[in-house]
Amino acid sequence: MKYPLVAASISVFLTACAANNVAPSDDNSHASRAPLTAPVQGEAVLAPNVSTELTLEKVMSDPDWIARSPESWYWGDDNQTVFYQQKRLGNPIKDLYKKSIMVEGNGDKVAYQDMHVAIDNDALLSSDGKSELYTFQGNVFLKDIASQNVQQLTYTSATESQAMFLSDGRIAYRVGDIFYAHDVSNNQVRELANLQMTNTPGGKSKEKSYIAKEQHKLIKYVALQERNASLQSDEDNNLRSENETIATSIFYFGDSKMVRQAQLSPNGEMLVVSVANNQSWSNDGDIMPNYITSDATIAAEKVRRRVSDNRQYSEQVYLLDLVNDAQYLLGYDSLPGFDEDVLAQVKAENYQREGKEYKSENKARNIHTMYNGIQWHQNSNQVAVMMEAWDNKDRWIATIDFDQKKFVSQHRLHDDAWINWDFNTYGWFDESETLYYLSEQSGYGHLYVQPVGGKARALTSGNYEVRDLTKTKDEDSFYFQANKKHPGIFEIYNVNVDSATITPITDLGGNNSYQLSPDETKLLIEHSTTTMPPELYVQDVNVDATAVRLTHTVTEEFLSMPWTAPTIVEVPSSNTKQGIFSRVYQAAPGDDVSAADTAKGKAVMFVHGAGYLQNSHLGWSGYFREFMFHSMLVQKGYTVIDMDYRASKGYGRDWRTAIYRHMGKPEVEDMVDGVNWLVDKANVDKDRVGVYGGSYGGFLTLMGLFTEPEVFQAGSALRLVSDWTSYNHGYTSNILNTPEDDKIAFERSSPIYFAEGLNKPLLINAPMVDDNVFFQDSVRLVQRLIELEKTDFETAIFPVEPHGFVQPSSWLNEYRKIFKLFETHL
Repeated sequence: MKYPLVAASISVFLTACAANNVAPSDDNSHASRAPLTAPVQGEAVLAPNVSTELTLEKVMSDPDWIARSPESWYWGDDNQTVFYQQKRLGNPIKDLYKKSIMVEGNGDKVAYQDMHVAIDNDALLSSDGKSELYTFQGNVFLKDIASQNVQQLTYTSATESQAMFLSDGRIAYRVGDIFYAHDVSNNQVRELANLQMTNTPGGKSKEKSYIAKEQHKLIKYVALQERNASLQSDEDNNLRSENETIATSIFYFGDSKMVRQAQLSPNGEMLVVSVANNQSWSNDGDIMPNYITSDATIAAEKVRRRVSDNRQYSEQVYLLDLVNDAQYLLGYDSLPGFDEDVLAQVKAENYQREGKEYKSENKARNIHTMYNGIQWHQNSNQVAVMMEAWDNKDRWIATIDFDQKKFVSQHRLHDDAWINWDFNTYGWFDESETLYYLSEQSGYGHLYVQPVGGKARALTSGNYEVRDLTKTKDEDSFYFQANKKHPGIFEIYNVNVDSATITPITDLGGNNSYQLSPDETKLLIEHSTTTMPPELYVQDVNVDATAVRLTHTVTEEFLSMPWTAPTIVEVPSSNTKQGIFSRVYQAAPGDDVSAADTAKGKAVMFVHGAGYLQNSHLGWSGYFREFMFHSMLVQKGYTVIDMDYRASKGYGRDWRTAIYRHMGKPEVEDMVDGVNWLVDKANVDKDRVGVYGGSYGGFLTLMGLFTEPEVFQAGSALRLVSDWTSYNHGYTSNILNTPEDDKIAFERSSPIYFAEGLNKPLLINAPMVDDNVFFQDSVRLVQRLIELEKTDFETAIFPVEPHGFVQPSSWLNEYRKIFKLFETHL
C-alpha cells in the first residue's frame, strides 16, 4: 500500500504509540486504541531529585543502568513457565531465569545443577508428543515431558549434535562427521555413516613420478611393502563385508575436502551430504595488528579474506544409501538456469569500458546448499534441498528423485540483483508431500505452499513482509510476524492454510517477537517501543485477548529520564513513489530546551549501519545509545532525523535492491531529500545540518560529504568503509558483484575515489581491532586525504575497540568528539 505523508496529527499519534503502547486498529486507520491492562511504563513521572538534564557521561556509561532485558527466552514444557537469560549487573556473564506466568516478579535463577533440565529450548518432540530430545554442553538428553525425568544418553568429551528421533524409535546424533543410532531399549550404539575426507583406500593412486617408478624397479623392499599393504587392505575389506559385527558405513569423498552440510533421513537409511574443497578462510597477508595485549607485544591476528581476493568454491551434493553402502553424486544440470551467464550485461559493460568485446557463453555456475538447506519429509520418501548460485542471483528448492539420482526443481527464484538472505525459511507438511516456503518473488517476502510437482499458492500478499514462521501441530495454520499494519509496527498474525484468511493476534504497537506455547494456546512475546526497552509479555492466542506483562527489568532511573520519543514521518522522495520513513526527534512546543537554539534551526542526520537494516520503526532500537544521544541533542536545540534510506530493511525487494551496482548514490539522494524536508517542514537552516553514522552509516557519511559537499556542513564517519574491495565477499558481492567482473560498480561505490570532493569538516573515528571493517580502510583514506592536501579532517583512533564498541570510556570519548564537531560547526 502507498502510505501518505504522515500529517501532523498522525505524527503525534505515532509518537504517542511509541511511548504509550497503543497502536492503530487496522491497516488504514490511525484511530487510537486503549492501552494494555499492564501498560509499558515509558512515560513514568520523573522521580524526585533526579536530574532532567541528559549528559554524555550518563548516556554513554555502562548500559546496565538502563535495563538488563530478557534474552534468549522460551517456553517451559508445562505451558505455565518461561525461561530467559539476563546479564549480570556489572558482569558480562548471563544467568538463566525461570519464571511462572502466574506469579509476579522476574523469577528465580536456575541453579547450575539444573541447567541440563531447563535448557531444552531447541528440543525435538517425539511423534507421540511424550518426549523431548536435545543436546546440552555437547551431550544428548532425553526428557519425559509428563514426569520431567531426564535421561542422559551420552557422557563424553566429544560434541554430539543434530540429535533426532528416528522413525523406528531409535535416536540418532552426529559426532564430527560420524552419524550414530542409539537404541534406548538396549543401549546399543550403531554407526550409520562415517564421512571420510580422504581418497578411497585401494583406489586409483596418483600418477608416480619417474624416479618413483624406478624406485619400485630397483628396490625390491619398496615393491614388497606396497604389495603387503594391498593384501592387508583386501583382507580388511573381506572381513568387513562378511562379518556383520563390524561397521561398514565408511564413505570417502577425497583429500582436502570438508563437509558443509549433512542431514540424515528420519528412517536412518539415507543421508544427503554437501561437500566442498577445504580452503583457508584467509590469506597470509590477512592480519590485524593488535597493539594492546597482555604481554605488551603486537599480536598479528588472522582475519577474513576480502571480496577482491575471495575465491569461488565448488560444492558437490551426494545421496548416500546407508542400507546398500552406495554413494551417488547429484548433478546440478537439472536445475533451470544452472548454466546461464547471468552477468553477461555487467561483463559487457566493463569490457566495453576497456575497449574490449565480451562474448557470452553458457557454462555451469558454482552452486551450493544454503544454511539449513536440507529438509527431509517425516516419511523419508521426500527430501528437499535449498541451493543458491555463487553469484546469488538464483535460489532453487529441489527434491531428489531417488530412482534417477537427480534433482527435480520445485521452485526457482531469480533476482537480477541478489536473493535476499532474510526470506529463505522452508519445510514440509508432514501429512502430505507439500512444501511451504518464504519467497520475495512478488516484491515482498511472503508465505507460499506448493505440492511436490504442483503449483505454488500464496497464503499472504501485499506490501508488507512476513517473518518468523511457526506451523501449528495440526498443520492447519501458521503464526508469523509482519509489518502489515504499518512499515514500522510488527505484530503477530495467524493465517489459515486452506482459506488464506489472516487473523491479527496482537495489537500492541511497537515491535513484537513471539514464541508459541507447547500447547499452542498462548504466545510469549517480547514487546518494546521507541522509548521502552524489551520486556516479556504473555497473551492467549484468542482474538481480542489482552497481553499481560511478565518482566520488569527496566530501571527506575531510565524511566525517570526525559527521553524524546521520535515521530515517524514519511519524507517525500524525489526519486521514488514511496516516501522515506524516518525517525524525527524534535522538541515539542513548550519543552524546556537550552537557549533559544530551536529557532536557529540546527539539525543532525544520523545514518544507520548495515545497509539492510530498519531503524525507523516503532520498537526499541539496537542503536539505543544513539537514541539517548539524540534526546540530548534535542535538549541542546537540535532537530535529529534518522532515515530508512533505500537499501533499508522492511520495505520490500525494490527498496532493498535500489543500490545494486551503485552503493552510495540512491541513499545519498534520500539523505538530500531528508535535509530538504527538515528545511521545509522542521524550521531548520539549510546551512546548519550535520551528519554522522557508523559502518555502512560511516560509508554514507563519507559519500554525503564527498559527493554533496554543500548539503552537510560537518560530518563524522565511524568504523567506515572507504573502499568496498576490502570488505567481505558474502555481503559485498551481492550488491556489487566482484571486482574481477564489475570494476565499474566498485569504483563508483567507494568513497576513496571521491575524496577530492571534501570541503567541510570531517571527523574519522576508527577502531583498531575491527575484524569487520578493517582499520586499513581508515588508514588508506587518511593517506588519500593527505595526498589531496585536504586540511579540514581529523582522525580519532580507538586501540582496543572492535567494530561494535564495548568500553564505556571509548563510547564517551567518541561522542564527545562528535558533539564537539557539531557544536563547533553548526
